Amino acid sequence: MKKSGKDQELIRGLSLTAAIMIVIGSMIGSGIFRKPATMAGQLMSPELLLLVWVVAGIISFIGALTNSEIAGMIDETGGQYAYFRVMYGDFSAFLYGWATLSVIQSGSQAAIAYVFSEYLGYFFKYTHFSKQIEQIAVYMPLVGDIFPLKDIGTKIVAIACLMGLTFVNYIGVVFGGIVQTIVTMIKIASILVLAALIILLGNGSFANVYGGFSIPVATSHNIVSLFGLALAGAFWAYDGWNNVTYVSGEIIKPKRNVPLALLIGTLSVIIIYVFINIAFLYVLPVNVMSKSPLVAASAAELIFGGLGASVIALAVIVSTFGALNGSILSTSRVIYAMGRTRLFFRSLGWVHHKYKTPHISLLALGIWSSILVLTGSFDIITDYVMFAAWLFYALGAFGVFVLRRKMPEAPRPYKVWGYPFTPAIFVLFSVAFLINTVISDTQNAKMGLVLIFSGVPFYYLMKYRNKKEDSLAVKETEKESI
Repeated sequence: MKKSGKDQELIRGLSLTAAIMIVIGSMIGSGIFRKPATMAGQLMSPELLLLVWVVAGIISFIGALTNSEIAGMIDETGGQYAYFRVMYGDFSAFLYGWATLSVIQSGSQAAIAYVFSEYLGYFFKYTHFSKQIEQIAVYMPLVGDIFPLKDIGTKIVAIACLMGLTFVNYIGVVFGGIVQTIVTMIKIASILVLAALIILLGNGSFANVYGGFSIPVATSHNIVSLFGLALAGAFWAYDGWNNVTYVSGEIIKPKRNVPLALLIGTLSVIIIYVFINIAFLYVLPVNVMSKSPLVAASAAELIFGGLGASVIALAVIVSTFGALNGSILSTSRVIYAMGRTRLFFRSLGWVHHKYKTPHISLLALGIWSSILVLTGSFDIITDYVMFAAWLFYALGAFGVFVLRRKMPEAPRPYKVWGYPFTPAIFVLFSVAFLINTVISDTQNAKMGLVLIFSGVPFYYLMKYRNKKEDSLAVKETEKESI
């Protein structure tokens, strides 16, 4: 019996609050706990460190402003994938979807799940294989030798987390949204309370935060390059702001709520990041911060003593759990949209008859991310695709100009503030970032493009299959009409 169209539709069950929590929850992961020390070591100036967080936040906010106009026009599930189809056509949309599934989001999810497991391991002792077994290597194309049996306990827990959250989202988008809202609210509260306690109880000084903007000689001689490197770290922490667009088709009043969620969520994260960094600097001068790889733990230990590491471990566990849930919930919709539009395997576009979720795409994403966890190659792979990720960001923002010309009369519930300057700033910054990546990280830029374009054979295979099926359908129709 053929399923009705209604059975194959996703439901609009996500409120504005849930959408905002997806934005915030997807952005705040482990980056804010791990990146400040590296960035402090690069800049050696508290003012420059805070400026980097503000600049990266503003650029991300401009990206959100730009996406908001497009999100208000196109409220289809799949977000950026759907936008690319309208703006540039099937080929670019497929490459975006392929990159999202194969590396960008799946690799990110593997990395987040692994960090979650690492910090959970602070409270539990994981099992390990012997050194000899851990050294068993398997060759992986484009990556090299991998060691799937190394740190097997950590990997098993990471995979269990991935599959557990896949199940949560499998049984309903509303349930997944509720989990996201609760976990993200706990996450926000824990970070803000931690920052407040550090400032209130810490024996620090605001002289560590502002010292007259004196920049060390070593930094001033290479300030542009160092600022760019620090920005890359901040962007990693801000990444994920556009994930909410993937679930546009399941958000109530999407033409109003998606732009609002993007704007409110991104601004909220900027405030949270700047506040927690001020707290870190208050008790840890920038030169001390630069030598503290886990800067949040170092700051917490000054307040809570030996319990500080445990407090931060719990904060990271909650933070990564929420980020992972938000990513799984949203990314699966890109894969679903690819199946639905016949640019990938048709089954990926199926909707569960009872739960009304894209169950096959959720399972496919969960399994592939789990494989990346097992390979342990996700850090290498995500380095490869930073170039490709920003290439898609640039194309997405430039799409505002394309749609203004292509669809001038289309209703726009929200028009990007400061047009054409704000989207132009984002596009120009993205291009500059890409050029800098090509110059400073040529190998990873090349490998990123190789990984992205490895999907081209699949694209033409799907196009050939669709053409053949459509031809057969036409012949069948002609036969029936005779």
